Amino acid sequence: MSLPGMLAIGIMVGFFVMCGIRMAPSYFEYLTVRDIVTKVATEFEPTTDTIADIRRRIASTFNTNQIYGLKPGDVEIFRKEGRTYINANYEARIPVMGRIDAVIRFDDLEMEAGRAPAP
Repeated sequence: MSLPGMLAIGIMVGFFVMCGIRMAPSYFEYLTVRDIVTKVATEFEPTTDTIADIRRRIASTFNTNQIYGLKPGDVEIFRKEGRTYINANYEARIPVMGRIDAVIRFDDLEMEAGRAPAP
């Protein structure tokens, strides 16, 4: 392989490694948010807990775990047909270089409160 070919491959590998390094913190934060929302949804008691209780629990847990990509107020908690749902779907925008950004969409964070999550 020629020197320019090796240089081009090195630049591409370096770019993808840099993207991975920049995106990793957002992905790890997503994993924490998913665990928090799952825990709060599982611990919900429909007979005693209110939507305000869920909000307080999410806010305090986000604060404890230093979640900055998603604010507790951005988490939607609503009742529909007698059931309580938590929707914490969000997007993270990560600057890659210059005017190039990467957008990661985390859209699997909607759960029914008071019900064990599906495996």
